[in-house]
Amino acid sequence: MMTPNPLQPQPPTKSLPYAIDNGSLIFQEMLGVGAYGSVYRALDTQSGEMRAVKCLSNSGLNSRQRAFQFNEVELHAMVSSHPNIATLHRVIEEDDCLYMVLDCGDDGDLFYAITERGGFVGNDVAIKTTFGQIADAVLHCHSRGVFHRDLKPENIILFPDSIKLVDFGLATSQLISTDFGCGSTFYLSPECQGGFNKTVKSYDSAANDVWSLGVILINLIFGRNPWKQACSRDETFLAYTNNNDFLLTILPMSDELHEIVKAVFCLDPRRRISLNEFARRVQACQSFTNFGRASDNSLPGKSQDSGIGFHSLP
Repeated sequence: MMTPNPLQPQPPTKSLPYAIDNGSLIFQEMLGVGAYGSVYRALDTQSGEMRAVKCLSNSGLNSRQRAFQFNEVELHAMVSSHPNIATLHRVIEEDDCLYMVLDCGDDGDLFYAITERGGFVGNDVAIKTTFGQIADAVLHCHSRGVFHRDLKPENIILFPDSIKLVDFGLATSQLISTDFGCGSTFYLSPECQGGFNKTVKSYDSAANDVWSLGVILINLIFGRNPWKQACSRDETFLAYTNNNDFLLTILPMSDELHEIVKAVFCLDPRRRISLNEFARRVQACQSFTNFGRASDNSLPGKSQDSGIGFHSLP
């Protein structure tokens, strides 16, 4: 199983603060670093706004790596106008680096909000508001023929009055994809991993995004994951495949949420709920939880040997 996003050379590190583009951007703080490159907080001296700048080295890239860089910029630009997607303001090439200048949020990402700040578990209004905005962003992407393939809380940035989706490094314009293993383990659909018997030859990119959104919804409601990985090696997921009512025994979900979850985590992607219907049913849900149903060790905030506690959020 291949991961389609090849590791890329790191951009050169410089002492902060430093400027690029004839002083139009002044880098002030590193926000993060990964296999893709680095992200900085920078002052846009032309607008006076703070920006998040994603720095990708374009030195020594092979043709495949260059194609992935171009793909990320092109697909992000295609969906950038939506209020729940980080705006790609401009792209700068300088000093063997490609700089993507984006909206900058000061409130952290959704992963931090779930695991450290709280405010979601037991708060159906906050869950519906946040999930609704995430779904709107992904629906916009799909309407433009863009499929994210790396939906997870770390790629959702919080702003004072909204959330914004970021990181299109694994996105594709192919509805039917043969690039297996895209994304983060907790959020991968079974078919994106080649299926149980590794016999799947291709998968539906839109249905794969729906699966990932289902895991994010569980994150929001319960502060945990339903399983570590949707594959036959995972005992929790295997129990679910043998009995799709299994999640009722480990998560205190309402009957209404349970029906939604089963439609999202349908093993046959051809029968999986559409994103439009998924979003509609979440907003219409009267209650997400039934804390009288599950055992105490499934309550939010308590880790479990099954690996679905806070520690298991990637």
